[in-house]
Amino acid sequence: MTPGSNVPLSAARITVDVAAPVRLDVSGLLLTGDGKVRSDDDFIFYNQPSGPGVAYRSGGGAAPDAITVDTAAVPPDIEKIVVTASPDAAGQTFQGIEPTATIRDADGGAVLATFTPPQLGTETALVVVEVYRRGGQWKARAVGQGYANGLAGIATDFGVTVEEPAAAPAAPPQPTAPPVAPSTAPPMPAAPPAAPAAPAPGSGSGSGKINLDKGRVSLQKNQTVSLVKGGRPLLSQVRMGLGWEPAFRGADIDLDASVIAYGPQRNHIDSCYFGKLTILKGAVKHSGDNLTGEGAGDDEVIVVDLGRIPQEVTGLVFTVNSFSGQKFTDVAKAYCRLVDAATDEELVRFDLTQAEPQTGVLMAKLIRQFSGEWEMTAIGDFVKARTVRNMVDPAARAL
Repeated sequence: MTPGSNVPLSAARITVDVAAPVRLDVSGLLLTGDGKVRSDDDFIFYNQPSGPGVAYRSGGGAAPDAITVDTAAVPPDIEKIVVTASPDAAGQTFQGIEPTATIRDADGGAVLATFTPPQLGTETALVVVEVYRRGGQWKARAVGQGYANGLAGIATDFGVTVEEPAAAPAAPPQPTAPPVAPSTAPPMPAAPPAAPAAPAPGSGSGSGKINLDKGRVSLQKNQTVSLVKGGRPLLSQVRMGLGWEPAFRGADIDLDASVIAYGPQRNHIDSCYFGKLTILKGAVKHSGDNLTGEGAGDDEVIVVDLGRIPQEVTGLVFTVNSFSGQKFTDVAKAYCRLVDAATDEELVRFDLTQAEPQTGVLMAKLIRQFSGEWEMTAIGDFVKARTVRNMVDPAARAL
């Protein structure tokens, strides 16, 4: 197939897989006549693998991800299903990568058509093909439309609410303004560099503050640890691993981890999540869906280069939400852990010991202190939120 061409589908059930030299995330969106989803339930991907007439199948890294369409089961108000793909690696483009979509008979396996989008460059996501209904006949069309802003750009175009958060307006330079203390909403007066940091709730005060000198720290809710070791602030790369298991041997629980960045007025600066894998000029990177089990069972990992966080960012809040609407009462052993990226040493761990019937939880926060070091505080507060956008305001109140 060539861009814009179409073929009639001779099978009622078809599978579209998208293969490339690198790992791709493939998804499908059910669209009405106005080109929009009816709700977030029409976005079919690894964390929401089934919808009416459409299903996602993971290749597990050994085979391509695929979208299967059962045309007989597609609701009558759905006119097309678009199949999208994006590189799994954070920030990777399609430059030098030639993805190929293969449309097959889902039952017999016969190849019905193939399509390789030409002349790709800086695109980080593609609408590869669409399966559409025309005059009672189902057809497939080659599209190859690229997006430079990843899955978030596609989501925005088609009406999914997991859109890319808008960038905060640039603030005028304030080289002498200090970061806000973790328990203070308005900006604090300027303090000399040697002034001690204001203690966070539960952290104690003065020389009694917990640090990393005695090895791994296990936090309880509202406790704080100063990321200082041997008298020096930790300013290297760290990994925040977040993990969970289904409760009572139940069905798989699909959750999304994110980190939200704030300024000294608790102003939202940016959010890093599965739809936007890199923020703050690469200082914060999301691993995407963890398919390898790497990281001692972490389901999703967020890498933070503490020394490269821009000065206007004074707080990071790590959250987990259930896009598919499953409640945290269906989750067991949810935790977050901070790991030294260079040595793989686990520095700090926080295990949730209770659950509430909500769809979001604020796990932990990192706050930059006047003296330059960062502090980590366990939060463990549950909120009603299914997307990272809905977590922005509750996370700001937790700073």
